[in-house]
Amino acid sequence: MAAGYLEILRARHAARLLTGTLVGRLPNATAALAIVLFVRAEGGTYSLAGVLAAVYGVANAVGQPVLGRLVDLCGQPRVQFPAALASAGAMAVFAFAGTGSLPVAYAAVAAAGLFTPPLEGGLRALWPSVLGPGDRVHTAYAMDAVAQEVMFTVGPLLVTLCVSLWSAQAALLVVNVVGVFGALSVVVSPPSRAWRSAPREAHWLGALRSSGLVALLAAFLFVGIALGSITVASVPYADGHGGDVVYGWMMAALGLGALLGGSVYGARQWAGEPARRLRVLVALLAVCYLPLMLMPDALAMVLLTVLAGVFLAPAIACAFVLVDRHAPSGTVTEAFSWLVTTFTVGASVGTGLAGPVVEAGGALWGFAVPGAAGGVSLLVLAVTGRVLAAPGGGAVVAAGSENDPNRAVEPRFSSGDRA
Repeated sequence: MAAGYLEILRARHAARLLTGTLVGRLPNATAALAIVLFVRAEGGTYSLAGVLAAVYGVANAVGQPVLGRLVDLCGQPRVQFPAALASAGAMAVFAFAGTGSLPVAYAAVAAAGLFTPPLEGGLRALWPSVLGPGDRVHTAYAMDAVAQEVMFTVGPLLVTLCVSLWSAQAALLVVNVVGVFGALSVVVSPPSRAWRSAPREAHWLGALRSSGLVALLAAFLFVGIALGSITVASVPYADGHGGDVVYGWMMAALGLGALLGGSVYGARQWAGEPARRLRVLVALLAVCYLPLMLMPDALAMVLLTVLAGVFLAPAIACAFVLVDRHAPSGTVTEAFSWLVTTFTVGASVGTGLAGPVVEAGGALWGFAVPGAAGGVSLLVLAVTGRVLAAPGGGAVVAAGSENDPNRAVEPRFSSGDRA
């Protein structure tokens, strides 16, 4: 398993691009926590903190596909680095202005979210040029999904460390400065400077004119809802079983499960149709959410939360393959950015939906939401199975390295192992 990842990282520029992208995405991964901690340090209410974090999230969801389309049209350096500077600058305005002027605070966090560079989609567009067409690209997708879990686990720890050593304001500034350097590391690399999108057919819908991509996005909206609802349902459970410490362990366990699942997924050969495999993975994801409704003691609940996360990273890695396949020619960055946006919106909807459910029926019914959302996602995949299985989903797909060149078998992780 480790040998398979090392094989990818030994490729020229691969480690730099992966590390730079993860560091560059650190401000986005930690924004909600950093905003909440800063607002509370300024004496603001939790309601204000939540609204500001939501404004950032909505702006980010809008900005990702728009900036992704600009990357496809203009190239990565012309969009990614200016966007990173604009986002960090807006967050610096928020850090220095504080919450004294609410219009300034709202405008600053909105601009920070809107201009967050689409580094995640950009990296997946770069993998074919770095690794060559064929086997190793899908290996990189799976490694990418695993690396995300590490970032979303380590990032909040770095923010809380900055807060404890300095201040919440310093945490906002440091994280965003570090993010700018991460983006800079990516855009000055030879693969990023040389990358050009495939020729595209002019269309106002862009990547969304692909029916296969739209079907996939609809399914992952509900996967996002499931994930967002768990974070809310876990709060009342933790309140009755040990408080914040238990809640922290449950959230860490969710990430650990995804990390383990993604790693194991990468150690096997997976032949056959990715759309069919995704249905199996989402079905297992939904089934593994249901035991959370048992609500046992804290230790057992943490273990069940690990199980609930096991099939998340494999499902995301498999979705990357399908996004690459169904993205119309010249829209690959935008297509991946739409997946990020859809997942983010889904998580926000899940958070908002689980709140009233928990208030009405307690944690038990709150934990029923992710299982139900997973079931709806599976239903969407089943209904749209033919569309997802069709090569290119009826869209105009380039035959070059930008899109999936290997439609039958996912590629090697190590000798004799494929993912």
